Amino acid sequence: MLNTVAAGRRLAQRTAATQALVTLATALACLMSGREAALGALVGGGAMTLGGLVAAWSAFGGGVQGAGMALGRLLLGLAAKWLVVIVGIFLAIAVWHLPPVAVLGGAAMAAVAMLVATKFWA
Repeated sequence: MLNTVAAGRRLAQRTAATQALVTLATALACLMSGREAALGALVGGGAMTLGGLVAAWSAFGGGVQGAGMALGRLLLGLAAKWLVVIVGIFLAIAVWHLPPVAVLGGAAMAAVAMLVATKFWA
């Protein structure tokens, strides 16, 4: 076995921390366009970060089990992640009327941070 469950949990925690930092930096950059744009970037990036944490909790929450169960938890976590992201973005744009470009920009930057973090620490 190359990776342990504990290593996966640590990677998920580092990735979430990186996503949170990038989300904050994106919100600070969007602050030049106004408070609503900064809040939109925070909500978009926060939805992506929270979705990643939900997926990690689902994937690593059951301990060590068989391959079929592990795959099922992984797929369930992935579905839950995208549900959280879509609901968060929907709420930000349709309900709270935050600027769509800022919301999607925050989510996109958090997604890029996830890719970069997993590339460097995996």
